[in-house]
Amino acid sequence: MKLKDSIRTALRGLTHAKVRSLLTMLGIVIGIASVIVLMSIGKSAERLILNQVQSIGSNLVFIVPGATKGSRFASPPSVQGVIIKTLIKTDLEALRREPTVERAAPEVRGQAKIVFENNDTTVTYTGTSEEFFTIRNFEVKRGNPFTNSDVDSFNRVALLGPEIARTLFGERDPINKTIRLKGISFRVVGVLEEKGLGPFGVDQDNLVIIPISIAQKQLLGINYYNVITVQASDSYNVEFTQSRVTAILRQNHRITDPSKDDFTIRTQEDALAILGNITSILKIFLTSIAFISLIVGGIGIMNIMLVSVVERTKEIGLRKAVGATNRDILQQFLIEAILLTVTGGIVGIFIGSLVDVLAYLVLVNVLTSGWVFALPLSALTLAVTVATATGIIFGIYPARKASLKNPIDSLRYE
Repeated sequence: MKLKDSIRTALRGLTHAKVRSLLTMLGIVIGIASVIVLMSIGKSAERLILNQVQSIGSNLVFIVPGATKGSRFASPPSVQGVIIKTLIKTDLEALRREPTVERAAPEVRGQAKIVFENNDTTVTYTGTSEEFFTIRNFEVKRGNPFTNSDVDSFNRVALLGPEIARTLFGERDPINKTIRLKGISFRVVGVLEEKGLGPFGVDQDNLVIIPISIAQKQLLGINYYNVITVQASDSYNVEFTQSRVTAILRQNHRITDPSKDDFTIRTQEDALAILGNITSILKIFLTSIAFISLIVGGIGIMNIMLVSVVERTKEIGLRKAVGATNRDILQQFLIEAILLTVTGGIVGIFIGSLVDVLAYLVLVNVLTSGWVFALPLSALTLAVTVATATGIIFGIYPARKASLKNPIDSLRYE
């Protein structure tokens, strides 16, 4: 029998049992749609995290006090809350003199209650220098950033994240208003542009940024830094700048044995590597769940095809009696299984893609999320391949069983 005749016969068999065919396809539709949606979620999460890391600036090197033990991805003690005082002003001055360093900004952080009239909330504040705004891509929506002159003069000025500004001032203009942070008065000189969540879930819209001199001396009572952020010069690659920063700090701290470093240096590439491992595991996990749906759908196809073989025993016997070979019967039932899964796969791709688009619109417009739309071509290709493979794998056994039936016994079957 020619292939086109087998396809025509298979289509006729499927259309004669429309409800059964639709129910059989349902499992594949759900499975393929799940593959599309879950792979899209994984890819979107990966792009969102990548955008968040890139949004904090470019060519960055982060220096934190304390050495990292064990894995290169382990956190230094200072990140875990241990107070380490090894990064000081002389380190910052040496880094700013280094030709491979374009800019360097120190940071100290703390938490305190911020008050304006009858409104108050607890915030995270950052003390830093003028370079911070350029290095970390913080744009000022209203007002102006403070300068290093404000830092040197111990001026009590502050910039507010947009969320903090709304909490304290509502619709009023915060510029030149006086707020109190940890009992100390500050004049608001600017409101930052919205940035949303940063890497590792840091809310960049709930920050208060003040001169580092005030933060160190009057709020925290310290003379060291929690972190120094360095921006590499465009004339040098980040790896070379990282090596120069390491050499400068070892010289400043009189360290001759690298195993005794009292600081940790990280780059954006390190952050991306850590987050890449997380998103890869997430994608594998989500895709595995989707494939379970496909396996269930495939088993459903096999069961329905086996029932179909039993119901059409006389038909099989009659076809064999008029000359159909085992290969013709095998081909017919196998084509039926493949048509079911491929059709279900196409419908599943459409539904999965539609769900992706609707979810994106909801997340962006309703929840004002920074979610990134992603419908990877690999997901569509995989869906079609898996749909076809499912039809072949789960259709072979019923088709073979049909082809091996004895024509005489089949004609006698009631």
